[in-house]
Amino acid sequence: MDMTTTLVDHTFRKDVRRCFEQQTYALPARWLYDRRGSELFEEITELPEYYPTRTETKLLRDHGADFAKAIGEGRAVIEFGSGSSVKTPHLLRAVNPAAYVPIDISGEFLEHSAAILQDDFPDLPIHPVEADFMTRVELPDAVADLPKLGFFPGSTIGNMIARSSVDLLRFMRETLGIGSQLLIGLDRVKDPNVLIDAYDDSAGVTAEFSLNLLNRINREFEGDLPVEMFSHVAIWNDDYARVEIYLEAQADVTFSIDGKKHSLSKGQRIHIENSHKFGLRDARLMLRAGGWSPLCDWSDEQDYFTLILAEAHPYKHAP
Repeated sequence: MDMTTTLVDHTFRKDVRRCFEQQTYALPARWLYDRRGSELFEEITELPEYYPTRTETKLLRDHGADFAKAIGEGRAVIEFGSGSSVKTPHLLRAVNPAAYVPIDISGEFLEHSAAILQDDFPDLPIHPVEADFMTRVELPDAVADLPKLGFFPGSTIGNMIARSSVDLLRFMRETLGIGSQLLIGLDRVKDPNVLIDAYDDSAGVTAEFSLNLLNRINREFEGDLPVEMFSHVAIWNDDYARVEIYLEAQADVTFSIDGKKHSLSKGQRIHIENSHKFGLRDARLMLRAGGWSPLCDWSDEQDYFTLILAEAHPYKHAP
């Protein structure tokens, strides 16, 4: 077991203990993405109700010439939370990078995805990094002297509360350095019915994705959570402009994790994910708070989704 895996296990265990022992009943969304979770999320992106992936992919496909003009060639593309890297080829073809560095917390899934991408881009140096991108990441020496473009698609930043999202942007800035660029995907505020359908699909794949978190806890921490006694719940919270995802106990349940007994009452919920939606002004303000200056943006005709290109300028200490 390497140091990264040990750290992830320790952090995951700490979060699980806080959830049940301190009765916060909340877990960070990043723990949804073990290997099985990552596979299920890829299935979600193909669902008819789940518009973000196909909308963002179309933006990446249609605006290649714009990216080439705004970004230029020869940068190292650093993708945070790369997953299957399914959208990445559109960007790589547009900007002709000098190297590609996918960063993901799921090492096995990362290596598999990198190998597939290498087949499509045999001459492109690819340097996978297994790491938690919620902190500063040490990049490979091979890209140290290259100009860098961070790539953060999928509106993953919407999973975080405001403080955490700004912290993440600052960590990205530290990882990439002054003068680097960041291309980030952001899901827009829209009809709540469209949003709920996207996060509670008729085929039940999103529910399986959420419940897999309980399977992971059982597997990794000798738990006996009765997964079949929980259901996936998605609601729109207009005050916070976000979809909230919960696992709700359908009956009184008692279970063990790491040898310690816990219980939940019928109707009690574990908060496992937020998906914040943004207006353009909100998004630009968030980027600036994280140390990034927006340069330009691209949106679809319905304003369902936006890609923003920003740059890390030196901090100013006065207006």
